[in-house]
Amino acid sequence: MGDFLQRHFASDNYSGICPEAWEAMEEANHGHSRSYGDDPWTLRATNLLRDLFETDCEVFFVFNGTAANSLALASCCQSYHSILCHELAHVETDECGAPEYFSNGTKLLLLPGENGKIAPAGIEATVKRRTDIHFPKPRAVSVTQATEVGTVYKPDELKAIWSKTKALDLKLHMDGARFANAVASLGVAPKEITWQSGVDVLCFGGTKNGMALGEAVVFFNRTMAREFEFRCKQAGQLASKMRFLSAPWVGMLKDGAWLRHASHANAMAQLMESKLREIPSVKILFPREANAVFAELPLAAIQALHAQGWLFYTFIGAGGCRLMCTWDTQPEDIERFVSELKR
Repeated sequence: MGDFLQRHFASDNYSGICPEAWEAMEEANHGHSRSYGDDPWTLRATNLLRDLFETDCEVFFVFNGTAANSLALASCCQSYHSILCHELAHVETDECGAPEYFSNGTKLLLLPGENGKIAPAGIEATVKRRTDIHFPKPRAVSVTQATEVGTVYKPDELKAIWSKTKALDLKLHMDGARFANAVASLGVAPKEITWQSGVDVLCFGGTKNGMALGEAVVFFNRTMAREFEFRCKQAGQLASKMRFLSAPWVGMLKDGAWLRHASHANAMAQLMESKLREIPSVKILFPREANAVFAELPLAAIQALHAQGWLFYTFIGAGGCRLMCTWDTQPEDIERFVSELKR
């Protein structure tokens, strides 16, 4: 590939910091400010999130998604409880047991489901399969928005899950590492796929949408947020210079950059999908609804692309590839990749 390749398709974590987040961090870097979140940047970011969701939620900022999900889930449960999630959920496959660790042993119970989504019937069947004292009592459901295969839960799907969790006395957690992409895909207000659909706590991802680091844990169920600041401190997630976690959120939220960047990433994935569909030997594996394209490529082509220096993941069976677009993906990146693939 030579030295001209600046962007890859392996992960939206590969991208740099978007201008809005960078400028806000630079602005926060003047003079002194109070520490541990008692600063004006953190207050402003918190209020902007409350405005965004149109409700008086509790907000906490942590360094990364692993901590956000694990601590949020721990706030739902006791150690003898269990959490229901999709068998491909990130909290199951890619968190190194962190949800179990931070909850002192809460067990994850895995549900199947088409296109990366769990179904209400699967929740009920799992909860009622066993109710004896020898089984970890189900206490929460975790959904991923957008899912690990790039699909998106629609409001009606979330409300159906909420109806089931409410009937079964379960809490509802949303892993929103790519929540911005889901909002952009659906064209809805953020409240429509969170608290208006029964979500108790959302882990709102910023890193994959153009920040250097930092996720927001947003409690719509304020009771669950009780003493959450102590969980953050104990887990090493209370930033002493918190303004550098919260200021980028101000930059992203104040004029809608968070949604613009997510919409762009989605549009680039749509372009990638359309270009790949022109190639007879390529098969699209899942509906493209956010900023990821999952496609089956010929093994020889995968090997040749890797040899040319292209970086993308191949973790879904033989030939299955994930091609991830991000806030700075450009059409010429896609044209170059597809041209190499065709060749």
